[in-house]
Amino acid sequence: MIRAALISCLVLAGCGPVPGGQAEAFEPSYHGVQTSLLDGDLVQFHVTMSGARTGADVDDYGECAAAQYALIRGYGFARHVRTKMKQQGGMQIADAVYTISPSLPRGLRTIDAEVVVANCAANGIPTV
Repeated sequence: MIRAALISCLVLAGCGPVPGGQAEAFEPSYHGVQTSLLDGDLVQFHVTMSGARTGADVDDYGECAAAQYALIRGYGFARHVRTKMKQQGGMQIADAVYTISPSLPRGLRTIDAEVVVANCAANGIPTV
């Protein structure tokens, strides 16, 4: 019994961080947003960045742009419609489409523009 407990402790001790090892620093570069009004409340955003850890970082950049755009237009909400992502020459590019509206729209991926813009500022993600 003691031997099994000792082995378990040794195995778990091997799961800790490597001494001297450090996580890579997240140093994104945001290269701009192009916005196109498609039809009424439907808006397309092309965002480009480098240094993204995952597609979620690029998606966040697009969401920040959509939230700020909604506020600029006098709306308080947006709903994500779709996002297409690609990599080109070391850049991560997202083509995202959102609807903007004055009231909370139906759907699963809705955003409160004021809350999202505040979170973007707190996380250093630029908006439109």
